[in-house]
Amino acid sequence: MPAYKQPRSVLVIIHTLAGEVLLLERARHPGFWQSVTGSRENGESARTTAWREVREETGLDFPPTALQDWHIENTFSLHPAWRHRYAPDVTHNCERVFALPLPERLPVRLAPEEHRAYAWLPWQEAAARCFSWSNRDAILLLEKQLQTQRTQST
Repeated sequence: MPAYKQPRSVLVIIHTLAGEVLLLERARHPGFWQSVTGSRENGESARTTAWREVREETGLDFPPTALQDWHIENTFSLHPAWRHRYAPDVTHNCERVFALPLPERLPVRLAPEEHRAYAWLPWQEAAARCFSWSNRDAILLLEKQLQTQRTQST
């Protein structure tokens, strides 16, 4: 029996405090840009999944506590291109949203089997480039998050 992916995943918006967002282009689907994403493995928590995926997909290594849990969960129909990775009766996924704020852009080391390119973009441009509505909507929330952070730091 094949090992199917669990229909529980994370989305991690990696961004600078200036509002630039890191996007990754899928290796097998050129033109599909996204933030860090990934499915839960075994019984790991959503935070552990997010931390692992950031390290695997970007090479960035931060403590799990650096991740901000936005307490947002999106449920959506699995994209047809990836449905074969899940058990035959699974049609939807539940995704938890996190953010990783950085003081500035950092160099990224891509996992070439997953991504072919990366870009740091202003949040508005990043949102427009995402193929996923949940990724776009999370990035659009970034403006409010940044305003809150600026208010708290003054």
